Amino acid sequence: MTQQDHGQPDPERVLIVEDDMSARVGLEQLIRSWGYRAESAVDGEDALQKIARAQPDVIVTDLVMPRLDGLGLLRTLKAQGDDITTVILTAQGTIETAVEAMKDGAYDYLTKPVDVQRLRILLEKIVERLGTLREVQVLRRQLRERGAFGPMIGSSGSMRKIYGVIEAAGPTSASVLISGESGTGKELVAQSIHQLSPRAAFPFVALNCAAIPETLLESEIFGHEKGAFTGATERRQGCFELADRGTLFLDEIAEMTPVTQAKLLRVLQERRFRRLGGRQEQAVDVRVIAATNRDPKEAVREGKLREDLYYRLNVFSIVLPPLRERKEDIPLLVQAFLREFNTQHNRNVAGVTPDVQRLLEEHAWPGNVRELRNVIERACILADGEFIRREHLPPEVVRPEPRLAAASSDVVALSPGVTVDEAEQRLILLTLEHTRNNKTRAAEILGISLKTLHNKLKKFREAGQPS
Repeated sequence: MTQQDHGQPDPERVLIVEDDMSARVGLEQLIRSWGYRAESAVDGEDALQKIARAQPDVIVTDLVMPRLDGLGLLRTLKAQGDDITTVILTAQGTIETAVEAMKDGAYDYLTKPVDVQRLRILLEKIVERLGTLREVQVLRRQLRERGAFGPMIGSSGSMRKIYGVIEAAGPTSASVLISGESGTGKELVAQSIHQLSPRAAFPFVALNCAAIPETLLESEIFGHEKGAFTGATERRQGCFELADRGTLFLDEIAEMTPVTQAKLLRVLQERRFRRLGGRQEQAVDVRVIAATNRDPKEAVREGKLREDLYYRLNVFSIVLPPLRERKEDIPLLVQAFLREFNTQHNRNVAGVTPDVQRLLEEHAWPGNVRELRNVIERACILADGEFIRREHLPPEVVRPEPRLAAASSDVVALSPGVTVDEAEQRLILLTLEHTRNNKTRAAEILGISLKTLHNKLKKFREAGQPS
C-alpha cells in the first residue's frame, strides 16, 4: 500500500487470475466497484509477468487454467519468496486440490459460482490482516533501529519476550491481563495491543478503577439512566458504550468491588449490559484489557479478585518487570525521553555525563519508568549545556534514601503477641512518617494502591487508633 500525495493510503491492489473472459471481466469490475485497484491476468504465466512489474496486495486466482494453473502459480511465488495473500477459486470437483493449495500457503478458497458477499467480506478481512502485518513490520524495524516497540522502550530480554506476547495477542480479540508495579507502563502495553488489532480505528477507553469512588464506579463502567440515583440528572454513557467496537482498558481491576466484578464478568461472557436504572439490555462489542499492580494470583487468594473473572481475563498474561530488573534499558529510555523533552521544551540536550549514567543505573527506581521520565524531564529543563550533570538530578537520585530499617528510629519493633493488623498499622504509619505524609509515595513503597492506603487509614480511624 503506497501513500498518495495528500497523505491518504492508496487502495489495495487486487490481481484477478482467470482464463474465462466473462468471469475475469465481471470480477475485475465488481472488485473495482468496492474501492480496490483491480487488474486481471488470463493465466498463471500472465500473472507472473504482471506481478514482476507491480506486486499486488491480494491475488484472487482460479484453480484450473492452461499453461500455469492456480496451484502452480502459488508454488512458483512461494519458491521466489513472494508472500502475497492468495484466494483460490475452485469448482466443486477440485475442492481437494484447493485444500492442498491452502497447505501451500493460500489464505482461503471460494467455490464457484462465487458468493459475492462472501468474497467482499473475505477481502475486507485480508485488508485488516495486511494492516496489522504492516504495523508489526514497522514495530520490528523500530526495535532493530532504536530499541523501541511502538510507545515502549527497551531491548532487554524480558522486554523482547513481552513484545512477542503483544504481537501474538494484538490481532485477536482475546482478553489480556497485565500485571506490574506502578509506573512500569501497563497502559502503554494496552495501547500497543489495541494498535495492533483490527479495532485500532475504533476507541481506546481507559479507566483507573482505583481513582473512582466505589459509589460511582459502576456508573462509570455501565452508564446510567436519568434519575437512576441522586444526582443522575441526565442519561450518561458508560465506558462499555464509549468503547464499542474498540478496546476498554480497566486499570487496577483488583480495586473493583466484588459486586461490580460479578457484573463485569457477566458482560464479558454475554456481551450484553444494562445501564444503571435501565430496563433494556444492550449488545456491545468490546475487547477488555485489565491491569493490576498486585500479583493476580495473590489477589485471588486474598479475595480481592474473583477467581472466575481472573480466568476470564487471563487469556493472555503479561507481567511487566520493574525498572530495577532491566537496568540495561535505562540508556535507551534516557535517549527517548531526551528526544521527547528537547522538542517539548525547546532544549538541545545531547545526553548525560558518565557519572550521571552511573547514578541512574544505581538508583532503585521505586516509581519505575514513570519516575525516570520525571527525573529526565526536570534535568532537561535545568540543564544549561549539552549534557545533564549531577547537579541537575533530584536529591533522592544523587543521595539515595536509606532503607526503612537502616536506622534504629526507623525499625518496626515487633514481638510475640503482636497481631498482623497491628504490625501492618505500624508499618504503614512508619512509612508515612518516612515520606513526610506523602501518601502517594508511601503507597508506592508499600506496594499497594493509593485507594487501598486510604481505606486502611480510614479503618484505623474507625477503630479509634491513631492514624
